[in-house]
Amino acid sequence: MKKYILLISIVVAIIAVWLYRKHNRSVEVKSEKVLVIANDSKLQGLDPIHIDDVFTTREIAKVYEGLLEFHYLKRPFELSPNLAAAMPTVSEDQLVYTFKIRQGVMFQNDRCFPNNKGRELIAEDFVYAFKRLADPKQQAKGFWIIDNKIKGLNAWRQKYADATAADYQETIEGIKSLDRYTLQITLTSPFSQFLYALTLPPCFVVAHEAVSHYGEEFMNHPVGTGPFVLEKFSTQDSKLIYRKNPTFRDKFFPTEAADEYKHMLVYAEQKLPLVDQVIVYILPEVQPRWLQFQGGHIDVINLSSDKLGSEVVKDNKISPALQEKGVNLFCVPQLATSYTVFNMVHPLFKDNLKLRQAMSLAFDGEGYNRLFYDSTAILAQSTIPPGLAGYQAGYKNPYLTHDLTKAREYLAAAGYTDGKGLPEITLDVSSRTDSKLKGEFFQSCMAKIGIRIKIIENLFPVLMNKLVTKSTMLHSMSWTADYPDAENFLQLFYGPVQPGSIGSNMNDPSFNSLYATVSKLPDSPARTKLYEQINQLVAAYVPAVYTVHAPHISLYYSWVKNYCWSNCHFGTEQYWDIDVAQRQAAAKK
Repeated sequence: MKKYILLISIVVAIIAVWLYRKHNRSVEVKSEKVLVIANDSKLQGLDPIHIDDVFTTREIAKVYEGLLEFHYLKRPFELSPNLAAAMPTVSEDQLVYTFKIRQGVMFQNDRCFPNNKGRELIAEDFVYAFKRLADPKQQAKGFWIIDNKIKGLNAWRQKYADATAADYQETIEGIKSLDRYTLQITLTSPFSQFLYALTLPPCFVVAHEAVSHYGEEFMNHPVGTGPFVLEKFSTQDSKLIYRKNPTFRDKFFPTEAADEYKHMLVYAEQKLPLVDQVIVYILPEVQPRWLQFQGGHIDVINLSSDKLGSEVVKDNKISPALQEKGVNLFCVPQLATSYTVFNMVHPLFKDNLKLRQAMSLAFDGEGYNRLFYDSTAILAQSTIPPGLAGYQAGYKNPYLTHDLTKAREYLAAAGYTDGKGLPEITLDVSSRTDSKLKGEFFQSCMAKIGIRIKIIENLFPVLMNKLVTKSTMLHSMSWTADYPDAENFLQLFYGPVQPGSIGSNMNDPSFNSLYATVSKLPDSPARTKLYEQINQLVAAYVPAVYTVHAPHISLYYSWVKNYCWSNCHFGTEQYWDIDVAQRQAAAKK
C-alpha cells in the first residue's frame, strides 16, 4: 500500500512540476519580445554573393554583416564602422584602404564548427569572402560590385576560369590580411563609391567552415556574425523564424540622430538586438498582407509598391479608424526609380531607337501615377531619383510627353505604321496582382498606337533568372538605391560590366566612356554636372520607359518602437523594440 501511495505521490509531484514549468514557459513566451513582419517576395536563397534583390537582402542582413554600415538615425546618410573597429585609413592616392577588424566578434554557434561553437572573426575571413565572391566557379551575381576594382583580383579570377577549382591560398596583392585583425584592400584605380559597396550583401563576411560543411546547401544555412540566428530555411518556406544571437557582440543603440528621430534616443546605449525573436511571413500578395496587418497579426506593412498605399493614405494621413487602432504612418521619399525595360540585345529593340521612342511617347505617365499612386509619386524623366546629386527637377524628357500623334509618327519611322508588321511583344512582370495591373495599364497604352502586348507573370526569382539569361523582350523592374549616389543608378546601363539587375543590356560607347570617367571622380560640382549630362544621355537613348519615383509608405502599430526605414538600411530589426504590455492590451480590445 505504501508503495502505491509513494508511486501516486511521485506521479502527482511530476505532474505538479510539469504544470509549473508549463505555466512558467507560458509566462516566458508572453513576456518575450516577438516582432512579426512580412516579406513581399519569395526568396532566392540566403547566400550573400548570390543576392540581387532587396527582398532577400533584408533577410540576409539579419544574420550576416559587413565591414561598414550606414548610421541608423543620421540624415544625410553617414557611413559608420560595423565589423570594422573604425573607419579605414586611406592612402593619399586613394588606392589603399586599411581596416582594423573589431576584436571579439564571434560567428554564431553552428554544427559546422568544432563542438558546435562559433569561432572568432579574423581579417583572413574577409580575404576568403572576397575571393569567394570572385571565384569563377561561383558565378556570383554580386561580383559586379568589385569587378575590376581590386588589384590582382580579376587576374586571379581569370587564371582559374577553366580550372577545376580556384586556389584560395594564393596571395592576391589587392586583398590581404596584414595580421590577425588588420585587412588591407588595394584598388586598381580610385573609386569614390568603394566604401559604400562594403555595406552590401556580396561583401558580407562568411565562414569557410560553413561553406565547406554545407556545400550546395549553404544557401539554406546562413552562418554569420549578425544579431539574429535563423532557425530553419528553405526557398519553399512561407515563414522564417529568427532568434536573438546569444553570442552577438556588444553593439549598442545609437547616441546621435537627425532631428526627426531624436525621440528614439531614449534607447541610447541599450544593447542590441532589442527583440528576442523575429517571425517573417512570405506574403507576395498585398491583400493577404493587409488582412494580417488589420488583424494585428503582423506588426509592420510596406505599401509602397501597391495601389492600396494610395487608398489608405490620403494627404499624408491615415484614417481615424486606423489611428484609433494604434496604427502609425511612416512616409518618406524613396531613392528609387521604376521602369518598363527594353532588353537591348533583343533584335526588335537593339537597333531601333524610333520604336523605343514611340513606345515611350505612348505611355501615359500621369494616368499611371493617378491610378496607382493617387498622383503622390513623382513622374520619372530619367534614371536618377530626387535626393541625389545629378537629379534635375526641371528636366523634361522629350520622349515622355504622352503624345499619341508623335508616337504614331515615330512608330511609322521605325517601319511599323499603325503597328502593322510588328510582332506581338511579351512583357514579363512579377506575379503579384499589382504588377499585373500595372502591366495591363502599359498594355492599354501601347494598344492605342497599334502595338500588341502579351503579359507573362513570373515568380520574382524566375523573373530575375530571365534577366540574367537575357531572355525577355520587355519587363517591369524597379531599382532602389544600394547607396546614396547617382552612380548606383547610372551603372545599370554601363555595358562592359552590367549587373543585370534591371536587365537593360544597354551598351552604348558614348555612355560607357562618360560613365567610366565619372565613376572615378570624387564628390564635387564637376562630378554633379557630369552626372546631369550622362543622365540626359541615357534618357534620350531610351533603354527603358521611365515611370515613377514612388514614395515609401509603411504602417506600423504603436507597440513597435524605433521604426525607421530607408533604401540604404538593411538589418534594421535589431534596432526595433516591442512593447509587450501595449500589444497585449491592444489584443484584449
